[in-house]
Amino acid sequence: MRAEVIAIGDELTSGQRLDTNSRWISAELALLGIPVVFHTTACDTLAAGVEAFRAAVDRADVVIATGGLGPTADDLTREVLAEMAGAPLELVPEAVIAIESRFARRGMPMPESNRRQAMLPRGSRLIANPTGTAPGIDLECEKANGGTARVFSLPGVPSEMHIMWRESVQPALQAMQPEGGTIRFRCLKCFGAGESAIEEMLPDLIRRGREPAVGITAHEATITLRIAARGVDEAACEAAIAPVEATIRECLGPLVFGTGDDDVEDAAVRSLLAAGQTLASIEIGTAGRVAALFAQAMARLTGRDRTSAVAVGYRGGHVLVPEQTPQGDTHASMLAERARSEFGTAIGLGIGAERPAADGRRAIDITVADADGTRTIEHVMGGGPALTLARAAKTAVDLVRYRLREAESS
Repeated sequence: MRAEVIAIGDELTSGQRLDTNSRWISAELALLGIPVVFHTTACDTLAAGVEAFRAAVDRADVVIATGGLGPTADDLTREVLAEMAGAPLELVPEAVIAIESRFARRGMPMPESNRRQAMLPRGSRLIANPTGTAPGIDLECEKANGGTARVFSLPGVPSEMHIMWRESVQPALQAMQPEGGTIRFRCLKCFGAGESAIEEMLPDLIRRGREPAVGITAHEATITLRIAARGVDEAACEAAIAPVEATIRECLGPLVFGTGDDDVEDAAVRSLLAAGQTLASIEIGTAGRVAALFAQAMARLTGRDRTSAVAVGYRGGHVLVPEQTPQGDTHASMLAERARSEFGTAIGLGIGAERPAADGRRAIDITVADADGTRTIEHVMGGGPALTLARAAKTAVDLVRYRLREAESS
């Protein structure tokens, strides 16, 4: 079974936006044992869309497309599929209800333009969208030389597309596999090294065609390693996954902080709770992101209705503005000690103001302070505007995790 991935949008063909969806989908298909033979990017016109889909249907067994399912006039994927398949668009009541319900939950009437999103080619199957207004389309299309290809069309918004993939497309593709059996996955989450560095630390594990397959993806400096094993039953899959997971953990050591949906702040808070420790923070260079990460993780791990009976974990923090902070009070070590003192916690975390680094770039100092002293690291800012602060904040959070690991092993 061969696959083609299509990305649709003028913003992609013009180079204004990077196509990350096709990369993500291709990695997911590889884990299912389905090779991707073509990537296609098409602009937002009917002619270009029809040409792209016709070529894909003729040369692949599965076509995964993203984009062009919005409510505006330039969102033409529905019309493209209808013309290509010779199937007129029909209003699907189930889709209308789902879209209206989403607007109702926001306390807003549904604009008439959103009814377009409930129009699907006759004979297609709706792919439910739990988090957005655009349903996906599952359609069988005839090849020019006989046979059929199955087309899955999904929204271009990654957060929506990922959920729809997991809940609908992935199970459908697994059911199409001729050998039957089952597939199981294990996700290991890593932080503290880049994607290419981690790949170099895992000799031969991310090779194409390997069984079990290991995929690697990056999001906001968190690296996810996804092990996929195929077997006759769940026990066989787990048996195949276990030695691969053991090798990854041995090679990466403390870079692996969790599994599944964990993020680095969850691991840090889990360590705080397990150690019975308290933490407070004062930050300048991360603009409140550290406090937000810790607060969100505390809510997830202890419940949103926390009471004074919960005496351990993250106790709060201050966010300072560099321009309004005396120069002598911006050092990370001073901020960490001040956090311990003001909040009465065992551990203080301080993130200093941005400063020039030795190589001409910008950097911040991050300090963890406790009864045993302080540990300070320099974090060089980088990774692009959208990633810079997220990466810096996660680095600060991860330093707390490492400090607690050191204390536990000493």
